[in-house]
Amino acid sequence: MDRRKEQVLNWIEENRDEVVEFLRKLIQTPSVNPYFDHEPGEAKEGRVQQVVKEHMEALGAQVEMWEPDVEALSKYEGYPGYSSDFDAADRPNLVATVKGAGTGKGKSLVLMGHIDTVARGTGWTHDPFGGEVKDGNIYGRGAVDMKGGIAAMIMAVDAVVKSGISLDGDVSVATVVAEENPGIGTLAYVEKGYRPDACIMTEATSLQVAPLCRGVIWGKLTIEGRSGHIELPRQDWREGGAVDAIKKARMFLEHFDSMNEEWTITKTHPLLRVPCQIYVGKVEMGEFISTYANKAVIYFDATYLPRERDEKGGGSLVMKEIEDMIKGVCQTDPWLMEHPPVLEWQINADCGETDVRHPFVQTIQNNLTELGREPVVEGCYFHTDMGWVEKAGIPIINFGPGDPRQAHSNDEMCPVEELIEATKTMALTILDWCQASEG
Repeated sequence: MDRRKEQVLNWIEENRDEVVEFLRKLIQTPSVNPYFDHEPGEAKEGRVQQVVKEHMEALGAQVEMWEPDVEALSKYEGYPGYSSDFDAADRPNLVATVKGAGTGKGKSLVLMGHIDTVARGTGWTHDPFGGEVKDGNIYGRGAVDMKGGIAAMIMAVDAVVKSGISLDGDVSVATVVAEENPGIGTLAYVEKGYRPDACIMTEATSLQVAPLCRGVIWGKLTIEGRSGHIELPRQDWREGGAVDAIKKARMFLEHFDSMNEEWTITKTHPLLRVPCQIYVGKVEMGEFISTYANKAVIYFDATYLPRERDEKGGGSLVMKEIEDMIKGVCQTDPWLMEHPPVLEWQINADCGETDVRHPFVQTIQNNLTELGREPVVEGCYFHTDMGWVEKAGIPIINFGPGDPRQAHSNDEMCPVEELIEATKTMALTILDWCQASEG
């Protein structure tokens, strides 16, 4: 290991408490996406972006902040991430750049993460905005999703700069808004014209290298029935008799299961251990115990692969596949033929993929090996913001501290050792990719 790398790693070891404290500070500054129910004073990203701005300016970085312009982005109507209803007030993106010498020896790199979180939720045994450190873990909303990754990436830049190392290529940190819904922050970053030579999206991956993420679509299927006393003999529905919406809903649930069996064969990827599936996350059925349900609502989450993207980068092809299945079910039932269910699409989150053979993917793997960790390359099973970045021609991977299964949970936490390890890995990647300047 060369001298500069040893300098940077020593700085991180000597300043472990500073790394941890910065994550605590981010957690202690709530930035709940307004899409979610929240307590007063916990919503929007403006305050925490100010924390990042002040930190990066003190480091000597050039900082740019701007709120996504919904009108200027309106040409992306129908694309993943865009929403005409987005209120940008006090929700600025931030890009902070440490300029390199620019001789051409090194390449540019952006370390990126979304600064918004979901709401606090219930069931916590730790203060969700306290940043408590206990038993080697840092607790709080966003500890994993994804202020842990943001703290690691910013402190990696700190480590390089404060070790007195000048770079040849630019290194930037970008903290974007509104990933949890609708995803407009990353779209606004790309539209602004930023085109670094590579990007690390610092989502939690348990320190695995993830050059792929799946797309996600959410659907709401409302099935009509007709109420009537459940204990009495039923008339034919054509004569005004009751229709059990729960029984009709069961037909669609069974066909979801059948489609999932097919998808276990047709929707697989070598970087994913689990195929794409339709997951039913919520059902609402019936009014009274003794009454046939007059309505059933099924909420579902379906995942898709980068190879299934439509011309806009979204999941409309998979949506049509599900729509055709629903129409097919209706054709088997006289009631449903005359009273077809209503399908509403609620989220269309994009996906992305970088070739595992790309030199940047190899670079971060080499740095993990240099730190004594066997690199694991596996795709993300959840949506990340990598789609718009990849579509802009920027090689991108997901890599960050913490178990992604902790995301959105009560007592969300990030292990201190993974935070430190992620900081080291990103710092070494900065040195290898951007290259130290001879000047």
